[in-house]
Amino acid sequence: MAEQVLSDVRVLDLTWYIAGPYCTKLLADYGADVIKIEKPGEGDPARRMGPFANDEPLPENSGLFLHLNTNKRSITLNLKNETGKRIFKELVKDTDILVENFRPGVMARLGLDYETLDKINPKLLMVSISSFGQTGPYRDFKASEIILYGMGGAMHFTGLPDREPLKLGGTVIQFQVGNVAALATMIALYGSEIRGSGEHVDVSAMEMLLGSMDRRAPDLVAHQYTGEVGPRSSAVPKSFPWAIYPCKDGYIDIVGGGPYFFPRTCRMLEMPELAQDIHFVLGQYSGEVKDEFEAKYWYPWITERTKEEFMEASQKAGVPSAPVNTVEDLLNNPHFEQRGFWVEIDHPMAGKLKYPGAPFRMSEGPWEIRRPAPLLGEHNEEIYCKRLGYTNEDLVKLGEMGII
Repeated sequence: MAEQVLSDVRVLDLTWYIAGPYCTKLLADYGADVIKIEKPGEGDPARRMGPFANDEPLPENSGLFLHLNTNKRSITLNLKNETGKRIFKELVKDTDILVENFRPGVMARLGLDYETLDKINPKLLMVSISSFGQTGPYRDFKASEIILYGMGGAMHFTGLPDREPLKLGGTVIQFQVGNVAALATMIALYGSEIRGSGEHVDVSAMEMLLGSMDRRAPDLVAHQYTGEVGPRSSAVPKSFPWAIYPCKDGYIDIVGGGPYFFPRTCRMLEMPELAQDIHFVLGQYSGEVKDEFEAKYWYPWITERTKEEFMEASQKAGVPSAPVNTVEDLLNNPHFEQRGFWVEIDHPMAGKLKYPGAPFRMSEGPWEIRRPAPLLGEHNEEIYCKRLGYTNEDLVKLGEMGII
């Protein structure tokens, strides 16, 4: 196995929940030595978020934490304690990157702001991830996934036209922010190496959202030209077939309507003459004609086919489509199996589980799992004794004092 591209990079990880840990996970999985600093006795709050391995709600069994913290080492340290701060500054001395996602101002109140740490390590790259950025009127505002989604503009366009706006499910924004933060970190690291000096990177989740394509950019441009704000539109397209439909062994998703794709759909059905039938051509946006087409031609064809058979036929015809996969479908999919995407990781508490693999691949500098997500404080002795020179007796005293 070739050396990983970030194997000589040292990272201190002061992040929790999702966005920050996903940023540092990307660095760790490509070789960076990431030391995750957690609160003594509690750790990252993500440890208490499900689902849990074996349905046991234990801090070491959180599926979210297990995924977000592969290849990291965990130490516990109380940063509100003066001795804890001194130890942290010792770690900063030979660190390349520090990533934190506390609320703006917290690091300064701890006496660990960039200006202070820069004096200890002038080459330190500090990345701060927050909801609204380190400056500005909103900087101290609290936010969550739904708050960001609403303020970012996308929620105005999601939901039913005659109802209030509705947030889509999941924590997609948090992972988007983590992605952008990792990208920002690597850009800044490259610049830092050229200059020979460090930098403070300010990552704003809201500004990341405002620049994303999720229903925002086209409408922002349109508003500048027309001064109007588009309405919420129905989630159900009017042309056909363009929806999620049941098939022999589940569901499929197809975009097969409209003047461009409808002729292809008819060829897929082996009924090309339907694409020339003026009744269906002019009735593409008629609910009654849609019902007629689906009842006579579409449902009899699709309900006799499996998801795999549908996928092959639609792709051959050039119709955008996909099966609606279950988790089991994905885990057993021959494409991902052949590419080796899923990786099995053995965790001392959670046991053997399959994890998502490399988000991208390089011909040199591989993605690799070197260790599972750490137990809380698992590497205290390794870091404090071997790296900083403390003795085991020192660790016992620091533990009794609530410092580690």
